[in-house]
Amino acid sequence: MTAINLNADMGESYGAWQMGNDDALLRIVRSANIACGFHAGDPMHMAKTVEVAVANGVSLGAHPAFPDLQGFGRRAMHLTAKELSATVMYQVGALQAFAVANGTRLSHVKPHGALNNMACADLDMATVIVQAVRSVDQQLIVLAPACSALVQASLDLKVRHAIEIFADRSYQDDGQLTPRAMPNAMVHGAQASVDHVLRMLDAGGIVSQRGVVLHTPIHSICVHGDNPQAIESAASLRDALISKGYVLARLDEMV
Repeated sequence: MTAINLNADMGESYGAWQMGNDDALLRIVRSANIACGFHAGDPMHMAKTVEVAVANGVSLGAHPAFPDLQGFGRRAMHLTAKELSATVMYQVGALQAFAVANGTRLSHVKPHGALNNMACADLDMATVIVQAVRSVDQQLIVLAPACSALVQASLDLKVRHAIEIFADRSYQDDGQLTPRAMPNAMVHGAQASVDHVLRMLDAGGIVSQRGVVLHTPIHSICVHGDNPQAIESAASLRDALISKGYVLARLDEMV
């Protein structure tokens, strides 16, 4: 039986504004990527999400972003290397504090939104992010998109990493996510997400919109918690993976 991880981005509520259903999602996934206050989230929601994740035996990850609350972290920003490093370290350290207060530690770090997309294509930027993660805790896993510069930077720096694919996003022929502004960027519906993921697992790599296969290891599958269909998609993926003989594992059990 093959172990695989199912992760979700969450903790993205802010003040009185609510995003997603984290309590339900945390009963399905095995790893949580928790917003750290820069693109979404705040101290109270960080604390609650960590507490519920720990209660459900879900491994904890920081989900750092550009300082862009208004744009949900999806707008490109250009920071110096020192600014970028400090931005990542600040957010990881903040979530680590909540993890320690709950008697545990973070298992991983996954960049969010534009920060993630830009680092996937820019090895210098990816290297700064991976170095920042390593400087906080050498045991942290970098959760990196398949076929990305973040994977390469982790390999170059000999940092623990896991490779993920997205259940609800389509891919271009170079392995990059289809930009949200382009047609068919999103995969809509639980069954479509299941079909998309199983197609890639069966192919042993990313399958682009045009059918190009880029072979890569796959350790984890991401469901976006801000997707209105996130609960249905995550549950359908869990059931489909189990039916195919996979065992769902925490990220820190796989790397």
